[in-house]
Amino acid sequence: MSQLPPFLTLYRELIAIPSVSCLDPHWDTSNKAVIDKLAGWLTTLGFDVTINELTRQQGKYNLLAKYTPAQSDGSGGLLLAGHTDTVPWDEGRWTKDPFQLHEADGKLYGLGSADMKGFFAFVLEALRDIDLNKLSKPVYVLATADEETTMAGARELAAFEGLRPDFAIIGEPTSMTPVTMHKGHMTEGIRVTGKSGHSSNPAAGVNAIEIMHDVITNLRELQQEFKQRYHDDHFDVPYPTLNFGNINGGDAANRICACCEMHIDMRPLPGMSIDELYGLLDEKLSPLKQQFANAICLEHMHEPIPGYRCDPDAAIVSLVQELTGNAATPANYCTEAPFVQDLGCQTIVMGPGSIAQAHQPDEFIRLDEIAPAQQQLRQVILRMCSA
Repeated sequence: MSQLPPFLTLYRELIAIPSVSCLDPHWDTSNKAVIDKLAGWLTTLGFDVTINELTRQQGKYNLLAKYTPAQSDGSGGLLLAGHTDTVPWDEGRWTKDPFQLHEADGKLYGLGSADMKGFFAFVLEALRDIDLNKLSKPVYVLATADEETTMAGARELAAFEGLRPDFAIIGEPTSMTPVTMHKGHMTEGIRVTGKSGHSSNPAAGVNAIEIMHDVITNLRELQQEFKQRYHDDHFDVPYPTLNFGNINGGDAANRICACCEMHIDMRPLPGMSIDELYGLLDEKLSPLKQQFANAICLEHMHEPIPGYRCDPDAAIVSLVQELTGNAATPANYCTEAPFVQDLGCQTIVMGPGSIAQAHQPDEFIRLDEIAPAQQQLRQVILRMCSA
């Protein structure tokens, strides 16, 4: 176990490797170097490591490491999961090198220090001091790609044959508070194609902006229907939301607009069917599609992310509440939890660091969080993987 580098060295080496996930190719980088680094460390600890290149995204990789104790039959156990990618950084707003771990003011600064490459350093440190062969259940470490964009890695977990843990912890930064539910996320593009013409004669063309006005009017009705038909008091905003996030159309004031495009964001509640939401969206657009034949097109900007909920009485929820002293809570953001939960395991989201630091310049984790989080993760492993 002593062959594993010290905790801060683990942290520093992870932060030093760029692994940005972005839909803009200018920013996007492979996560292979991070995966290889983790593979080496986990092999040192005695784990069997499998690395898969994603079918959805060449040059991006998932890693699964498994330690099977001698007295275990290899079934069940605990999965510790996280994503290896980060968001891009704003060079104009960072005051420190995002790829150099910097200690100051009781904090560790660096891109991914909280969200969430640093979690793997915590996992390795927790495993270092455990005699893994004395456990009775397997321990898994999962590292995924592209969580910050398409969640492509989390969508390909079935490629790891036989991955059936009893429990899973996804180490997003929650200040070690267990998150047991969150809404889903859908981003849709609506494009209206009209016909250009001189503005002096509106009848000579088909104004795409005017049709988009009707689209917005109908979708405003859907916003209200969401509030009336669905409700979950666990959330501060207890209903599904529909946000008009971006709109662009036309090129000159004296031309009839021939094209207008809008992007909307929808956040379904846990348990809501994605197909049901698409059905409601189509229901509102259908009359306009009939009125303006071939003018309105709906495009999915990314594959939908369903909502997630863990049974509040699940054994893992009770355990982590006991160990951390923190009551389970919902979250307003999305994670890989619904995809991990599809493995058939009790799944929570819980890790060191604050979500308030995620996607922020000069991202950091507080030094005084480190020792308690390490101890709590160690206790979770021991309790979940011992007879």
